[in-house]
Amino acid sequence: MQKLVAAIVAAAYMIIGVSVAHAQQSAVAQLDSLLQGIDTLSADVTQLIVESDGGILEESDIQMYLKKPDRFYWQTIEPFPELIVTNGVKLWNYQPDLEQVVIEDWDSSRSELVAQLLNGQTDNLADEYTIERVVSSDGEHQEFDLTPIASDSVYQKISINFKDSELDLIYLDSKNGQQTVWQFDNVERNQPMADSLFEFEPPAGIEIIENTYPR
Repeated sequence: MQKLVAAIVAAAYMIIGVSVAHAQQSAVAQLDSLLQGIDTLSADVTQLIVESDGGILEESDIQMYLKKPDRFYWQTIEPFPELIVTNGVKLWNYQPDLEQVVIEDWDSSRSELVAQLLNGQTDNLADEYTIERVVSSDGEHQEFDLTPIASDSVYQKISINFKDSELDLIYLDSKNGQQTVWQFDNVERNQPMADSLFEFEPPAGIEIIENTYPR
């Protein structure tokens, strides 16, 4: 009798394991499909930095442009102007208040997770995160919750939300208790976008700090 019970329990765990694995594969495929469907993207972004007690530490207005592969434009308009832009070879970080620009070599493998995902770098996603897909009852919203597998990750959870297949919100929950929320508005996907948008010509008279190396 005990052997029979053990066999039933083992079979149940196997079925649950297969079901979880299937759900994981399905979620990865769905997220990958949505991200791979982005060639260019522009949006007005509201960024909130939320402290562990729920208080808003900072709210920023940002203009974002993206063009695959590896072209990003991230301009903070308020409250502290800053521009981060890359053409896929060089990255410029321009801080007008300090009258300086820092120029570095672009390395997509060292970029932030969100930048990698929006750029379509999803090959190792299932190896590094458990992924759960949640769909609203009306099917209008999809949420993908990514939980890091590695214990030394700085994140506790990353959530990527879509509304009618368009990027809507990204939520980063750090282990230190701080949360970052990006709300995307006025989203335009796969519209023509000039490469020149992702080049930066430093204004005359500012300090230029180059951290680049000969290739």
